[in-house]
Amino acid sequence: MLTARTVARETISYEEVAEPVLEQGRALVRIHHVTLCGTDLHIWEDDYPAELPVVQGHEFSGVVEAIGHNAAGIRTGDRVAVSPMTYCGTCRPCLQGRFNVCRNISCIGCYSDGALVEVLSVPVDKLCPVPEGLALELAAMAEPASIAMQAVNRGRPAAGETALVLGSGPIGLLATLYLTDLGVDVVCADTEADRLELARAFGAVDTLLVDPAACFPDAEQAARLGRLTEGYGPGLVLEATGAPSSLENAIRLVASAGRIVQVGISARSATVSMKDIPFKELDLLGSRNSLNLIPDGLALLARHPDQARALMTHRFGFADLQQAYELMRSRTEKVGKILIEMPAALGSGTGPETAFAGAPA
Repeated sequence: MLTARTVARETISYEEVAEPVLEQGRALVRIHHVTLCGTDLHIWEDDYPAELPVVQGHEFSGVVEAIGHNAAGIRTGDRVAVSPMTYCGTCRPCLQGRFNVCRNISCIGCYSDGALVEVLSVPVDKLCPVPEGLALELAAMAEPASIAMQAVNRGRPAAGETALVLGSGPIGLLATLYLTDLGVDVVCADTEADRLELARAFGAVDTLLVDPAACFPDAEQAARLGRLTEGYGPGLVLEATGAPSSLENAIRLVASAGRIVQVGISARSATVSMKDIPFKELDLLGSRNSLNLIPDGLALLARHPDQARALMTHRFGFADLQQAYELMRSRTEKVGKILIEMPAALGSGTGPETAFAGAPA
């Protein structure tokens, strides 16, 4: 079978390797779809704490090709997404039920070989059946959906309150979708108008265009936000950009006794007032990975397939990974989620789940 291995900075090697054999406690999954995210780009650029060479691909879906006895009753031929996170179960965070920050955490496709391969062997307990009616290509996005849902859950949202989501990339948009499902009024802010247009389709009741060179919010935007929150500010702010200035905005704008969830990741440092957090008595919360929310992510995508499909802006064939990564880096076009169609998908003749390499989704 064919595999794509990132062997050095910006270098992918396609290699013929033997197909894996079925082992106790594992299943063989023929990969149909892989979606790419910022982490994949950083690994390809060798700017991530993962060692090369590695087979990338941690957001993926496929069809079970072989499986032994399993308590979930999953059978050969079933459509599945896969939870890529692995954890030890014995360290202090794991024993506290916080295995998403296990001190020995690993991730298929980041720290061990992943889904950019025709057939992958995965632990049986990582298989998540795809709901009937949900396209297999959309199911590949269950992992980012689970990350967004974890961030929302960390913020303890309450129906009827107003939340501000800073950043309308895939995580921010999926968080907006979930918050709306929970009865929360969501205001989205971003520097790009087209992303805010999409945010409205994901349920946002208002959107704020951020001018990086000006004060945010401006007077008119502040008045709109004030009307939605009775002048108190949003009770929940979800920071999904990783920009230091965005966290600073979150602390400044959130209501007293409010919650801020930091899900955007960056190595940069923010300048934070030592007064605002105690004076407002804020809860400043981090969010990483998810507490096995892949099935919940699949259910969210199944409830909102049109919005899920709107996230996919480009698709490439397996042979065109280099072009996909170069597009992500160059940003010469508006890029949401990039879908990689593996040979099994392109050869299946399943209509909307096939496309020419490089075509817009």
